[in-house]
Amino acid sequence: MYKKLVELHLEVHELTMTFPKYEMYELGSQVRRSSNAIPANIAERWNNKHSNMYLEGINRALGEMRETRHHLLIALRKGHISTESAKSLVSRYDECGKMLRGLEQAVEKSIESGRNRNKPR
Repeated sequence: MYKKLVELHLEVHELTMTFPKYEMYELGSQVRRSSNAIPANIAERWNNKHSNMYLEGINRALGEMRETRHHLLIALRKGHISTESAKSLVSRYDECGKMLRGLEQAVEKSIESGRNRNKPR
């Protein structure tokens, strides 16, 4: 999933470099930063000994993903990207989002099972 997110960022970056000059440092910059922040948040918190910190990274990544999707849809509405590009990118981000939510649930389950093991009997 991390590798997919990196590849998506690189694709988004390349796509935004075709935006009109007046959008290069506005919408283009925003979508480049948010798309890069998704895998960056995962990498920053990966394998953290504190599960809550890892959950925080996953939640931040999900937030950045929602922001990236928003920027892509705005770029579509402004005519900077094609419908096909927008649909493809949004669909792949949605797929990664499902994987992130699954990871989030697994980490939460692990935290809960750890709490149950440590309860006095």
